[in-house]
Amino acid sequence: YRFAPGVSLDLAIQVMIDRYRIFWTGERRARAAALQFSERDVTTLASIIQGEALRTAEMPTISGVFHNRLDIGYLLQADPTVQYALGNRRGRLLFSDIESVAEHPYNTYTYPGLPPGPIGAPGEAALEAALDPAEVEYLYFVARPDGSHIFTPSLEAHNRARIEARREWDALERASHEGA
Repeated sequence: YRFAPGVSLDLAIQVMIDRYRIFWTGERRARAAALQFSERDVTTLASIIQGEALRTAEMPTISGVFHNRLDIGYLLQADPTVQYALGNRRGRLLFSDIESVAEHPYNTYTYPGLPPGPIGAPGEAALEAALDPAEVEYLYFVARPDGSHIFTPSLEAHNRARIEARREWDALERASHEGA
């Protein structure tokens, strides 16, 4: 949402609520029901998708990964939920960050399924992705420095992708230090 400077908080909230209500058509409610999701479930998943995706085009694939994980009982292991539990957004999560909020109900590294509620206000593209996930075989993804992700179907492939992404992150960091 973009609001002009000086717009009252009440008006901004009302605009967001109205837009959210408009989104929930009968067709969308039926799609949620077909997924065995409540409106809250869809919004919660969409908020996580929104937190993961820097590229709108990847939202359906990210959603597909999360749906696959939910279907087989895997932990979501979504960094944005841990950042929510921590109370601040970090560029990179460390294992110690995840462990520090291990008992928090929003920590999807320790608690199965969706967290208790949304971690933010998702946009329409994330809501659509939650309702219409890509049909993919992927169970994992890792972020690249350019905001895209490497999607993989197995832990072995994911570990290789993590090494590849880490090399890209390290090269970016080296280049930024050389330019400083």
